[in-house]
Amino acid sequence: MRVATWNINNVVRRLDLLVDWLGRTQPDVVALQELKAPSAAFPRDALEAAGYGALVVGQPTWNGVALLARGREPLPVATALPGDAEDKEARYVEAAIHGVLFASLYLPNGNPQPGPKFDYKLRWFERLRLRAQALWASGQPVILLGDWNVVPTDEDIYKPDTWRDDALLQPGPREAFAKILAQGWTDALRSVHPSERPFTFWDYRRKRWERNAGLRIDHILVGRGFTIDDAGVDREERGRANASDHAPVWAEVRQGRPPRVTRRRKPPGGAPDAPGLPRRA
Repeated sequence: MRVATWNINNVVRRLDLLVDWLGRTQPDVVALQELKAPSAAFPRDALEAAGYGALVVGQPTWNGVALLARGREPLPVATALPGDAEDKEARYVEAAIHGVLFASLYLPNGNPQPGPKFDYKLRWFERLRLRAQALWASGQPVILLGDWNVVPTDEDIYKPDTWRDDALLQPGPREAFAKILAQGWTDALRSVHPSERPFTFWDYRRKRWERNAGLRIDHILVGRGFTIDDAGVDREERGRANASDHAPVWAEVRQGRPPRVTRRRKPPGGAPDAPGLPRRA
């Protein structure tokens, strides 16, 4: 089963890119973030024509998350992150698909920090930690996907010293992410590419895409009972006209075996292939 996450950064504006990518890559489950559209404006008909059912939690102008399922309708489980009934931002959705519980999440950015937005980010992260712990303790197959708005380590960014004051690199969010991993989850992309730097986000400013000045902030955390066969980034999507500033991240997973990772092997006489790119002949 191929699962993926993509911060689409306006689903209406980038619908043609999304439909084209779905047709070429055929993921079974896709988590979308930053829809920037209310649920009523979500392009459900176009995605149904492409073969995907959708569960959507939209919001005008900002935020918005969705789960897409190829050939079926996601079964709703939750449309908000538990723990704060006053929080109305559209940042979390859960659904059962193929007998697996999937969550699409869009963590707050937290800038500028320090300040109220950063405090909200930390509170949201703690609520997510508690939800992740409950899902892990359930013993059910679960996969968490999304834009986590955290750079886990300095190895996950092109030049950390230029981002030291940014909320994405602060010790608090990094510790929160590490605490969730410590529950037992597997970071799919890092587990398959332990020594590489597969970025997922390139800011529009300062020619960061052209310079490959990227960050890894989009993550797929895989729960117990899965084998991860491969994972990567479809980074070429970031180079398209009218592209999102994020690229899709994907993982190939199988159920029914003890948790383990199939490492990508180095080709004879060379370095490993770049994540998300075709293997060289």
